[in-house]
Amino acid sequence: MVNRAAVLRSALALTLWIFVAFAQATTAANEPLQKLADDFWQWRARYAPFTGDDVNRMERPGGMRDWSGASIAKRRKDLAGFEAHYHTIDTRGWSVPEQVDYKLMGSASARVRWELEINPRWKRDPNFYLEQTLTALAEALTLPGPFDEAQSREILTRIENIPSILKEGEENLSKPPAPFATVAVENLEGVRERLRKMASSLGASTTLKEQELTKATDEAADALDHFRFHLEKLRPSLPQQTALGREAYVFFLKNVALYPFSPEEILAMGQQEWNRAVSFETFERNRNHDVPPLKLAHNIDSWIKDAATKELQVRTFLEQHNILTVPDWVQHYTLRATPEYLRALGYTETDDFTSPSRLNQDSVRYVPEPSENLGYFWRATAMDPRPITVHEGIPGHYFQLCLSWKHQDPIRRHYYDSGANEGIGFYAEEMMLQAGLFDDSPHTREIIYNFMRLRALRVEVDVKLALGQFTLEQAAKYLQENVPMDAQTARQEAIAFSTGPGQALTYQIGKLQILKFLADAQQGEKFNLRNFHDFLWRNGNVPIALQEWEYLAGR
Repeated sequence: MVNRAAVLRSALALTLWIFVAFAQATTAANEPLQKLADDFWQWRARYAPFTGDDVNRMERPGGMRDWSGASIAKRRKDLAGFEAHYHTIDTRGWSVPEQVDYKLMGSASARVRWELEINPRWKRDPNFYLEQTLTALAEALTLPGPFDEAQSREILTRIENIPSILKEGEENLSKPPAPFATVAVENLEGVRERLRKMASSLGASTTLKEQELTKATDEAADALDHFRFHLEKLRPSLPQQTALGREAYVFFLKNVALYPFSPEEILAMGQQEWNRAVSFETFERNRNHDVPPLKLAHNIDSWIKDAATKELQVRTFLEQHNILTVPDWVQHYTLRATPEYLRALGYTETDDFTSPSRLNQDSVRYVPEPSENLGYFWRATAMDPRPITVHEGIPGHYFQLCLSWKHQDPIRRHYYDSGANEGIGFYAEEMMLQAGLFDDSPHTREIIYNFMRLRALRVEVDVKLALGQFTLEQAAKYLQENVPMDAQTARQEAIAFSTGPGQALTYQIGKLQILKFLADAQQGEKFNLRNFHDFLWRNGNVPIALQEWEYLAGR
């Protein structure tokens, strides 16, 4: 007589053995990619350039940085080694999630290729060297002070590094476009006085001696003035063309951002969304014609308190409406008055999303005093902090980055392209509007729709700048008149888009990809919006096309 219990135990044991063996085989097959990723991201933390963006900030080892010709040659050699290793990895038989990881590492190496050779800002954009010096310094200063000994030493190192980096920049720059040089010259106006104010207000927040901080700052100011004079001397002989061209642009879209769209398709998508945004804003304004306008915060203290209260309301709203899971370990997105040293310097996004080793700290957004002279985004935030909280804080960038930094797969803890990150932030704005978060504030809904106008226009500006159909000045004027927005913010946007093609469109195109993903995911009867959002946010560093491939394959 057959012992059915024994047979069942044997079958279960065999099943468990097969599962373990398969898992071990999969892990073994994936080990070369994991090793490549570990080596690449350690290298990337040391050599990645600083940028004006905030989403792609990373924890880096301290010390002096080098943009000499020899250092760039070493980067190229290292990249060739990573690429060769990548192409030797055999992915046959890999699961879809493992193939997603493989494509992610392809995107990572393609970004370095983009930075070094396809869009080599290190030899065509003087503003690149302002980012490697002043933006790098400002990024160190966005960490909430006071600064301990290690942080203070790193701040001093970044100041002391400025002269050598600018000297290397003068040697590397080869006929940069005149508009880029003009922007850099304008950005350096009054830089000595700004550095002096920064140093005088910074000392009390560091462990540095006044003499060493003053000496380093004076030498940095000398170097920055020399760099400005050098650019002014070059300007009359520089070319006017800023466009990178179609071939380079398509390389970025296809290999870095992993978009399945041509520039023309992207342009058409943006134009269609522009029509929708303008129409919806018109409907909302007509509906609210007799509603009293929103008022600016009375002062910075009331602004900060209002933002803290509303951040808690947003977290509660997400949970109560079954939209997204907000773990208790995620800290808070807070506003704080801008320290004088950061205000004086005036470079980079004034926020700190924390980092993988600082998940126990609150995120900080530094804000100015509320006034009628605030720029486009600050004015909206001073009237109602919720739109910026939704995009930048919770459920936006800060929340998404925190979840990604704790991802069980180390390859997905890193930034690859803004398409997913900014797409999620932008998607969150309208998603929360449709869910009812702004039902109590009609004019806040108008702000959301006006943000939609801006993001749709960014697509057109991005594509036309890259393809040479817009000059920098035309792009700035186009944004100023059609959003509409203040001239300074419009010019800042146009500068960023012209020097970094492919970033401005990420908000709109990423959001459209998410909407398609959401629609496709509802095939069948088991769809759950919270579960969908939990997957989307947890994998928020992964391009949306790859997320959809993995999600649908697992159903």
